[in-house]
Amino acid sequence: MDRTARTAGVDVGGTKVAVGLLDGTTLTPRGLEPTEVHDPEALLAQISRLVGELGPVEAVGIGVPSVVRISDGRVVSSANIDAFRDVALRDELASRLGVPVHVDNDANLAALSEAWGDDLELLHESLVCVTVGTGIGGGAVLGGHPLHGARTSAFELGHLTVGADLTDGAPPAGDAPLPSSLEHWASGRALDRLARERGFDGGPALTDAAQSGDARAVDALRILGERLGVGIAAVVTLLEPEVVVVGGGVSRAGELLVGPAREAARRLLLPGLGADTEIRVAHHGPQAGLRGAALLARLEESPTDA
Repeated sequence: MDRTARTAGVDVGGTKVAVGLLDGTTLTPRGLEPTEVHDPEALLAQISRLVGELGPVEAVGIGVPSVVRISDGRVVSSANIDAFRDVALRDELASRLGVPVHVDNDANLAALSEAWGDDLELLHESLVCVTVGTGIGGGAVLGGHPLHGARTSAFELGHLTVGADLTDGAPPAGDAPLPSSLEHWASGRALDRLARERGFDGGPALTDAAQSGDARAVDALRILGERLGVGIAAVVTLLEPEVVVVGGGVSRAGELLVGPAREAARRLLLPGLGADTEIRVAHHGPQAGLRGAALLARLEESPTDA
């Protein structure tokens, strides 16, 4: 990977757009604004303006909480951003900015950030990132690059079926997240439900209480963590990566969440499978998506050096 270029990273979320500059090996966050979620033209203009404020860059990487068609960087659908429905994001922004633009799912880019070290050296050939926030996202890296489906960014771990009653066949169709999905059972929304059942004012309050030693709160995080471990076990069964990292806002619970997830995943795996897979909290925290976006631009513009 080129260690001397200037590339921009853009992390588009349901509430905030973050922009940063990867100059050489140093990432500097430079802009953070509420997302223009309802108007495609306003959102494109917002991203273009924020990137333009960084000064000259050689390429731009963008992470979105969406299904992305990899062949042309088109956002196919997005659960939390109304403005991102069938938008030619790559081509529109490349035309406005005059530099190459590369687009991927935000969880794929969080995984990319975790796979590459601070000096832009490849740390892990294979890594899966599970982002636990309001919902659940998932991304994977193989050979230092994001792993994709045949057409799209794929790897929508939150929509993995983990809790279905199959006695009479498959569950009925419905709006995402389905009641049988990992997102329904193990996301921030699920933690909010567990919190309210125990008299806490939402997941953050419960997490604070757990970190102070409250037994009810610790047990709620155990339940959420074990549910998450069911999804992790499925991922390890399919891919057996070197590392599975847990990121997103809920991951601030640390080992109170990841410890039970690790134990449950180990308990559910076939003997010997995933024996060397490390399961841990992500290292790059809230900057992972931004850093991964800038790394994507760097990788795509210097593929022979990756």
